[in-house]
Amino acid sequence: MQIDLTGKRALVTGSTEGIGYAIARQLSRAGADVVVNGRSEDKTAKAAARLKSEGPGGKVKSAAADLSTAEGCAALVAQIPQVDILINNAGIFQPIDFFDAEDEVWDRHWQVNVMSTVRLSRAYLPGMQKLNWGRVIFLASESGFNIPVEMIHYGVSKTADIAVARGLAKRMAGTGITVNSVLPGPTLSEGVETMLAEEQARTGLPLEEVAAAFVKQHRSSSIIQRAATVEEVANLVTYLASPFASATTGASVRVDGGVIDTL
Repeated sequence: MQIDLTGKRALVTGSTEGIGYAIARQLSRAGADVVVNGRSEDKTAKAAARLKSEGPGGKVKSAAADLSTAEGCAALVAQIPQVDILINNAGIFQPIDFFDAEDEVWDRHWQVNVMSTVRLSRAYLPGMQKLNWGRVIFLASESGFNIPVEMIHYGVSKTADIAVARGLAKRMAGTGITVNSVLPGPTLSEGVETMLAEEQARTGLPLEEVAAAFVKQHRSSSIIQRAATVEEVANLVTYLASPFASATTGASVRVDGGVIDTL
């Protein structure tokens, strides 16, 4: 199977590092013209330059915008008015006990993790509909089903992402547009590396071993018993963004290592 996205423009939000960058790289290798997005002008430009240096197949453009606000989302749409593939990847997570998580924590997770996806999908779907082709993919999480006790606010935001994706898929019924959510489990992104840095320093173990120990302790239902790589998540997203996935829509597709313990 050779995925060819030549001639398609893809916007990957939150793609200066981690899963987002890996997705941008895979889409670019498949021939898509990719827009890299982040909050910082400098960091976004550097990520785009890095992607170009890796010899991608498609063109690469940077578009910095803070997607935690309606104004930031509008600024991004003004820079990039039309896309064929929208990857709603921008997101945050912060382990805080329920009783310590003030309204600001809940609101920030809601604005970044949910409302940015709503605003951008609302902006870009009409253009896709005119062309009768498009892909919208939400990076949700297994935490949307297995609400993590250490960050309930995050799990709730990811449940909302899954619901929005399902609803939008039905709203776009009969068009050439598919809308899906992807559910990673623990993944070795920069954010997870930061979260595990203290434990790694304490134990002196390689990061992969520390991550595997975290998975076994906190996600004991994992079948692979390790953290996934960002490339493993990006591979699934690239398939769903391709013409090969034309009959897959309204789905929450797992790349969680088997953490969700259900059929």
